[in-house]
Amino acid sequence: MSDEFSRLLDMFDRGRLSRRQLLKGLGVAAVALSPASALAQGQCGGKLAGTPACNQEPAKLPFEPTGWKTVLLDHLSFRVENHEKEAAFYNALMNWPVRSDNGQEAVLDIGDWGGLVIRGGYRAPAAALAAEKKAFEHYQERLPAAKRHPFVPRNVLVDNFCWGIEPWDAKKVEAALRARGLDPVPDNRGHDFESFHVKDPGGFDLQISNGNRHDRRTTPAHGKTSVPDPFAHTDWKSIWLDHISYQCSDYKKTVAFYQALLGWKPGTDEGSLNMCEIGDVGGIIIRRGYRVDPAGKPISPVPAKAFIDHISFGITPFNPDEVREALVKRGLEAFADTGSKVDIHVAPYKSYHTTTPNGFNLQISNATEATRNIGLK
Repeated sequence: MSDEFSRLLDMFDRGRLSRRQLLKGLGVAAVALSPASALAQGQCGGKLAGTPACNQEPAKLPFEPTGWKTVLLDHLSFRVENHEKEAAFYNALMNWPVRSDNGQEAVLDIGDWGGLVIRGGYRAPAAALAAEKKAFEHYQERLPAAKRHPFVPRNVLVDNFCWGIEPWDAKKVEAALRARGLDPVPDNRGHDFESFHVKDPGGFDLQISNGNRHDRRTTPAHGKTSVPDPFAHTDWKSIWLDHISYQCSDYKKTVAFYQALLGWKPGTDEGSLNMCEIGDVGGIIIRRGYRVDPAGKPISPVPAKAFIDHISFGITPFNPDEVREALVKRGLEAFADTGSKVDIHVAPYKSYHTTTPNGFNLQISNATEATRNIGLK
């Protein structure tokens, strides 16, 4: 494997390149390695297809299913370097209203169905940023000068997500978690919010709460950002959690864990990932977070802890030309991603990747609950 090829794949693994960008960067080499659709979906095309590296047998459930149903994305939790800029960005681009900002963290509503908590003061390890910048610069060298753009350090860490479940009885939930070998840590706030934190198989902080669609965000959000708007607001409305891209060391074990614990519905096991449905809330792509040879032996670092490299939100209205124009007009990147080589104007699944002020890979798509499985993601 050439150094350049390895660098491009490393950037893709860390969420700094979209699938479309990766294919462009690899050029004709991508055709020889695997079909575009297989590469877009996962690692199991080309030489890896049918090998032990791409076993499609799902893992057994780790314990008896709880019977719980996930009914709400209570919140995603981001740690960033500059929370003020990140909050103002989402407020202006995605029209997510600010519920509060105490100078250290901001709480935003994702439409009327989810939440985002952004905390400041995070900086990625210097060695990781240096390696990422080097790979980014090598990628940029392949682009015409007019299409090159500055490097934005990825000083973002998604450190927690919280899901509302039903039925809820705090004592019964705690007992069920302990019976399954988990170590629940209570986190209760105010008079109506109850939750427990546990670690999933990848070491990620999973929070389970009593939220449902009727007892969250029932009052208007009247908070303000602490910095000026970075640009004019769009007219977009976020209507769907298209997918969370979640990478870990053992994706099969993680899929089985969430299936048994929170009732998530696995899709077809591709051999390196599984696209799961989170009830009526949205979707998640649980991926193998490293590359392997045909025997299944790792050929890139295995993540010590699970991580989220990008998140995609379905918006309305979504006209591909108008969405692209809105991003470019605001000085943002707009990398088309249809999950294949099909042009965005005719592809069933349409999306763009862009980069937030702190370097997160934000994807914006045409997906809705009604079209959740349309095309390739």
